[in-house]
Amino acid sequence: MTSTQAPSSSDLSLPHRRGRDRLIIAVLLALVVLGLIGLASATGWHETWAQITRLSALQIITLLALSLINYALRGLRWHLFARRIGLKTGIGQNLRHFIGGFAMSVTPGRVGELVRMRWLRRETGWAFARTAPLALMDRASDLAVMAALLGLSVALAAGGIQGAVPVTALALGAAVVATRPRLLAALITWAYRITGRLPRSFGRARAAARSLARFSHGPTLALALALGLAGWLAEGVAFHLLLGWMGADIGLWKAVAIFVFSALAGGLTGAPGGLGGAEAAMVALLSLDGVGLEVSIPATAVIRLTTLWFAIGLGVAVFPLAERKSLRV
Repeated sequence: MTSTQAPSSSDLSLPHRRGRDRLIIAVLLALVVLGLIGLASATGWHETWAQITRLSALQIITLLALSLINYALRGLRWHLFARRIGLKTGIGQNLRHFIGGFAMSVTPGRVGELVRMRWLRRETGWAFARTAPLALMDRASDLAVMAALLGLSVALAAGGIQGAVPVTALALGAAVVATRPRLLAALITWAYRITGRLPRSFGRARAAARSLARFSHGPTLALALALGLAGWLAEGVAFHLLLGWMGADIGLWKAVAIFVFSALAGGLTGAPGGLGGAEAAMVALLSLDGVGLEVSIPATAVIRLTTLWFAIGLGVAVFPLAERKSLRV
């Protein structure tokens, strides 16, 4: 049965927002590429290209497989959270939503990933206010897991990483706020009192914050954190393997620490997908650890292609299917 629901104003304005977001992404990506090209030319194209061509097809497949492990485990966590809030969606349906949302990963603030809420509204009839806690908890879980993984890897890595403590503290602080319903609701109320505007929006945000209480279930949180930890660790291991293949084995935990720190630092810049910030942090930290630019530049380019851009590619492939499925309900 096809849906007879009239398109909402947000649906009608979607093409305009997509055009704007694509322009922002294109500019940021161009700046990142130009920066890497500049560093590579200063280092020497021959050395940079030699490092990339040294990788075999099997090694590239291994990197992509580890990224897939990350997406699959985090997709299972999304399914766990969806069931926890009472959605009757199946695991295949939830994985389709989760992976399809990656197509919008490089929108400003990653707000484009909220397209998952639109699919849920079409398929289940649940309003955005009821499903918003799902997206918030997913993001908070990532922050908590990445902060914990960064703290662990810095503790186990020889030499540590300068600046890791404040980044870890910020990520953990954001995760704590986002997973404490009363605290988050109080902060939303405080923000409303300061601005005095948009009472309906702030009211919905408070209601969504209070609904987070249903996630305060010990076994659910423990399993969610375990899934996220294993997923992000898989990509950190991929970065470690890549550096080793390029002749710059800095140790497993140092590689994991640099990978996670760069991802968090890129996110703190507010740029879509951490573009620019993550790459700059990764090259800088590798250089500080004695890795030459002839290795740090291609390693950064390859790991970003096999993580962020691979996820976006999967999302772009699944997005049309998710759209069609949501419209057929």
